[in-house]
Amino acid sequence: MTAPVLRLQGITKRFGSLVANDGISLTLDRGEVLALLGENGAGKSTLVSILFGHYVADAGSIEVFGRPLPPGQPKAALAAGIGMVHQHFTLADNLSVLDNVMLGTEPPWQPFSRRAAARATLRETAARFGLAVDPDARVGDLSVGERQRVEILKALFEHGRKRGARILILDEPTAVLTPQESESLFATLARMVAEGLAIIFISHKLDEVLRVSHRIAVLRGGRLVAELPARGADKALIAEAMVGRRVAPAVKRAHALGDVVCELPAAPPSTALQVRAGEVVAIAGVAGNGQQALAAALCGEHAPAGGGAVRVRGRPLPPRPRAFVRAGVARVPEDRQAVGLVGELPVWENALLERYAEPAFARWGVRRRAPALAHARTIVERFDVRGTEAAGLATPAAALSGGNQQKLILGRALLGAGDGRPPALIVADQPTWGLDVGAVAYVHQQLLDACAAGAAVVLISEDLDEIFALADRIAVIHAGVLTDAKPARDWTLAAIGLAMAGGDGGRPAAEPAHAA
Repeated sequence: MTAPVLRLQGITKRFGSLVANDGISLTLDRGEVLALLGENGAGKSTLVSILFGHYVADAGSIEVFGRPLPPGQPKAALAAGIGMVHQHFTLADNLSVLDNVMLGTEPPWQPFSRRAAARATLRETAARFGLAVDPDARVGDLSVGERQRVEILKALFEHGRKRGARILILDEPTAVLTPQESESLFATLARMVAEGLAIIFISHKLDEVLRVSHRIAVLRGGRLVAELPARGADKALIAEAMVGRRVAPAVKRAHALGDVVCELPAAPPSTALQVRAGEVVAIAGVAGNGQQALAAALCGEHAPAGGGAVRVRGRPLPPRPRAFVRAGVARVPEDRQAVGLVGELPVWENALLERYAEPAFARWGVRRRAPALAHARTIVERFDVRGTEAAGLATPAAALSGGNQQKLILGRALLGAGDGRPPALIVADQPTWGLDVGAVAYVHQQLLDACAAGAAVVLISEDLDEIFALADRIAVIHAGVLTDAKPARDWTLAAIGLAMAGGDGGRPAAEPAHAA
């Protein structure tokens, strides 16, 4: 038995009265993939930040290759061979691949740059781990999958240091990848493990966790509550360990479709989009391919790209958000913090953000506080918004966890009118981004229930598991071009992945579709 390459012993971190990490002890072996799981707020980010030197633990110690790791020093972590690939890329789009990889590897007082040696090292590292990329390519011109390769190469790069990363932390590495790009990443991880690298793999996708990891560690409430081998592990039991209760998957209820609720005019080469009452139409695509412009048009923030008007219940609407809200359009925006909520405002005011001027909540320009508080209380209770126990409805929205912020937004969208009827149209843009398995199941069930009650749903998502679990029909958007929306059963993972990458994946599948 060889000694672990990484040992965390009794790591504890407090933020005031909040114990983010409570006596966590973990080890990581050479050539091992350790999956680090937990719901939002479980302590994963804090633990990784302590490991990487961004935070200093209040108690406990870290050893890397048998040597103590100085606390609070990112340079010491890098020098010890710890690298991290963040979920959101940290690349300079206007620079080349080589320039991005070399950033920070040479002292500013060095009289000349050793670019030739760096290029050779980069090519050797890329070939060694199957991370093919052109060193002279401009990062802004690369695909999402290629950019992720550059991020990994940055961590592995050995130029100017004694060693590159030998312990690699991957944070939600497949969140913005097509299925084909994910497969390429998994092949890369296999090569890394064969080379002896140790990997900490953070993900909410349990299928991927079981596929790539050797061991699984689960955090809940800042504590290590489970540690088990990945082989033979049960997804349902892992999910239960993450959230502390059984997680029931979302269930579709049989119901009839109604009339067309929403019509988005065609903007060649894009096709028109129609959504009927009781139907979920999903828009799949890699981030940055026009999803946000589509969502904005469906919510009245601007006119459709090809001209014309969005029609809701047969009536053309002007590109004004208030007109869409009054027509029964509800939205769940992609960025819950910057767009969905005003963090400094209390929960009860956030519950009214899109309807604060309606007669039910205001009269002669003066807010009617009692009905507003009652409406907010209904949302909090029906959608199980937690985190308001201390200050009640006066709790700032920013004080809620990500999952509870999303519940507040979802409740505002589904109960916005306060009359008990579902919205005519729900535009759900990345509704479960960054949420844990329990919160994901809850959001999915709420959307399906609203759909069964007669709402039309447009689901914009980069998560194919989510799309196949919810969608009746699926369209793909690439470079701003929207394909026809075809029945979900006519798509395979390979076909939808090809379409997301710009290929001809829009043809119906000849074989049975993906099994959700």
